[in-house]
Amino acid sequence: MKKITAIIILIIVLALASTIVSPVMIVAEDSAEDASIDMAATMGLTGFKWIYPGSSVNSEGQTLHNVHINNPDNPYGAARDIMTYSYGVTPHLILSVNNDAAQAIFGGNIVGDIRANDGYFGYPGNGNVQGSMSRGDAVGVAMLENGVNVFEIPIQIILGNIKPHLV
Repeated sequence: MKKITAIIILIIVLALASTIVSPVMIVAEDSAEDASIDMAATMGLTGFKWIYPGSSVNSEGQTLHNVHINNPDNPYGAARDIMTYSYGVTPHLILSVNNDAAQAIFGGNIVGDIRANDGYFGYPGNGNVQGSMSRGDAVGVAMLENGVNVFEIPIQIILGNIKPHLV
């Protein structure tokens, strides 16, 4: 138990220390879609910023959404390169969160709620004129509506549903 606690504390310290020199990147990976990245965000000293993976590309036009397909040997290094190319930031720590972790932390309906918010309000570029909410806003609203079970975060790290990747 002491070893697990030490590992969790080390991950938290590394995440916080990393934000001093570069933002931490958080990626939501959908295991139902070959672990594609469905949503991402950066967290740093300047705050939290949503990143839409389909609009984030490297110099070859490969998207953040498809890093596992395009770069199966080093998807997180490719994600770092895409962030540098598209946004001028270079994360050195990427936290990947799968559906099981998201559902444990934000409730079993989180994925459906995000899709419902996204489908109803729309996001820029999809032709939906019903609203002006971005996909990041749709995720944020669903997270706020469902609440956060912070006690699940260390459990999901231990279970491997949240994984840190140093890049």
